[in-house]
Amino acid sequence: MPPIETTIDSSDESPDSFAKSSLVTAELVSDPVVDAELVPRCKRALVSVGRWSLLLFLALMTFGFLCSGLSPDPSAIFDEGDAKSVVAQDENVDDIGTESVAIALNDDPATAIEPVSLRSSDLKPSSNAISRKSDSELALVAEKLSEQWRAELDSRGLDAAPMADWMTVCRRLSLALAGTGLSLEEIRSLQRLPEADRVETHRERLLNSERFHHYWAERTARYLVGADEGPFIFYRGRRFRSWLTEQYAKNTRYDELVRMLITAEGVWTDRPEVNFHTVTFDSGDNAPDPIRLAARTTRAFLGVRIDCLQCHDDFLGNVSLGDASWIMCGVGDATMQAAAEGDAKYVLREGTQEDFHSLAAFFTAATSEGVQGLKDKRANYEYQYLYADETVPVEPNVPFLRELLPPRPENRQDDSSDDDSTDTTDESASDEPSDAPEPLELPRYLSDRERLAYWLTHTENKPAARAAVTRVWTLLFGQPPAIETDYGFQVGEVDNLPLDSPPSPLIETLTEAFIESDFNIRKLIRCITDSPAFRVSSRADFDVTEQHELAMAVFPVTHLRSEQVAGAAIQAGRIKTINRDSSFLVQLQQFGSLNDFLKRYGDLGEDEFTQQPVTITQRLVMLNGKLINETASPNPILNASSHIEMFAKDDEDVVRTLYLTVLNREPSERELEHFVKRLTAESREQNDPPTSRKQEITDLTWILLNSSEFAWNH
Repeated sequence: MPPIETTIDSSDESPDSFAKSSLVTAELVSDPVVDAELVPRCKRALVSVGRWSLLLFLALMTFGFLCSGLSPDPSAIFDEGDAKSVVAQDENVDDIGTESVAIALNDDPATAIEPVSLRSSDLKPSSNAISRKSDSELALVAEKLSEQWRAELDSRGLDAAPMADWMTVCRRLSLALAGTGLSLEEIRSLQRLPEADRVETHRERLLNSERFHHYWAERTARYLVGADEGPFIFYRGRRFRSWLTEQYAKNTRYDELVRMLITAEGVWTDRPEVNFHTVTFDSGDNAPDPIRLAARTTRAFLGVRIDCLQCHDDFLGNVSLGDASWIMCGVGDATMQAAAEGDAKYVLREGTQEDFHSLAAFFTAATSEGVQGLKDKRANYEYQYLYADETVPVEPNVPFLRELLPPRPENRQDDSSDDDSTDTTDESASDEPSDAPEPLELPRYLSDRERLAYWLTHTENKPAARAAVTRVWTLLFGQPPAIETDYGFQVGEVDNLPLDSPPSPLIETLTEAFIESDFNIRKLIRCITDSPAFRVSSRADFDVTEQHELAMAVFPVTHLRSEQVAGAAIQAGRIKTINRDSSFLVQLQQFGSLNDFLKRYGDLGEDEFTQQPVTITQRLVMLNGKLINETASPNPILNASSHIEMFAKDDEDVVRTLYLTVLNREPSERELEHFVKRLTAESREQNDPPTSRKQEITDLTWILLNSSEFAWNH
């Protein structure tokens, strides 16, 4: 490459020309210099883009929050697919989009009460509503319950209140099955149906909704494993509740559910039902505690308290065990005759330590095998009774109806031989009294826990079925059914149903229907909610006494449980139904508000059905608490009160809609006149200081949320 020669123009020898040429050469040779204003300019541009992106994201989130879960039809508002088979969508209704709130607030009779056209293509032949109507057995049960209810009132000389209106019954269903009140969206949807179909439609929607599955799973978990956290490593309460939710969603038979709990094996994380046993690990030295499991089993599945028999025999007559006459009904004529003749085997007796510990012996068959979880082995239980000198082996046994318990093989490994099976049969037959009936055909070769599960779920074990019916009754009514005692007719206890106190005719009929329906919980709920005891009003034109409530002449007025108060208040602050299809932010806010409210208001845990008076702290939480204030305060994005103010056509419509949203009923003429007057401009200007229309609506919402009617089931 030839060398580059530098040439200088001799014609331009001025100093300025030489300096300019040198500067150009320096710029070409040296690195480029970045403009000092370029970096701040790019930074400002990036910040501006980031701000506008964040603003756009928040706007999209707000729009999604407002529009989440909006249905194409006001009648199709739930997350449950089966409900569409009960109430079909109207073919002539257009997509409502963002106008759903305005439609929900519309109280025009021409649109709000117009029946929805039912298309035959949308109706499934196997839908729950149609099958229930066509089921003659349920109709017979309902008729029998009505007759027994009337006969009970006549025998006690009590008058009955009239039947409640459909909106009151639907509120009872929502509180019992979902733990919340009715939403305004649900009310408007039901008003589009014929009045005769509204209660049944609402019930079927709830029974097929995830709200019912989750709510009843939580209530069931409380009496199965308690409300405590349990051992940190060996217990997964959330996993257990999720498993119960799945069982309610699949409508698992009650007897099958009990069998899965009693005979659970495996790791508590892989087999959630194992948590029924592992929750007792903290007191069982990293193994199931048979004492706690026996006490929990008798309370949860038998409705009998025999905890005191752990340490001593019953000397006060508080625990009566054995085969009462009402228990033996249906077992057999020979058995009934033996019971009538005073056979010691069929007479109630005082409980003993042996009754409790022989039941606890069943659970020693569940042993912990480390990482393999629970394994089923042969029960091996020893105990030193009171006043005894040494421990003695305790054979697994049950406190009553022992003829329903399958025989225990001597050695499961040798049960396949014919000789051993013959010997076992002969031995069991030799233990039967001469005047006893022929032994029932019971399965053999069952493990100890399988024997207990078989006995608990036997169709002739009426105390176990009665306990299940009592649980469901208590969840629906808010208090256990009344029983006859030595001290008169009084409210019973959900986990203390003495065997010497026979059930009422209503409970006995429901128990028989529950057994005949193959332990179907949903059919049991339908039977109870179809009965006049559930449909009757709590108001009457006569003086209502405690005896009227105990005999179900009026619906018992009970205070809402803490989670029901919180659920009803949260739902009252929303136009739309809060369910699993709601926005994530709505569900997150519901979760946080519920937990915060329960922490301040108080939660009784597994003793939630114990009726206690309202405390001063609870009233203060309602008056000054965060949840009630946020629900009543103006919020055009979230709160129902602000939506009602924006979309209601006049002051009268505001008052009516607020009553429907909070109390789930129409206001009386006196209430309507009073609050409409308070919303007028003349009345607001007379206040000192003058108030705005928005403030008056906020005050009215706060007043309704703090009313006694809101906090009581009626």
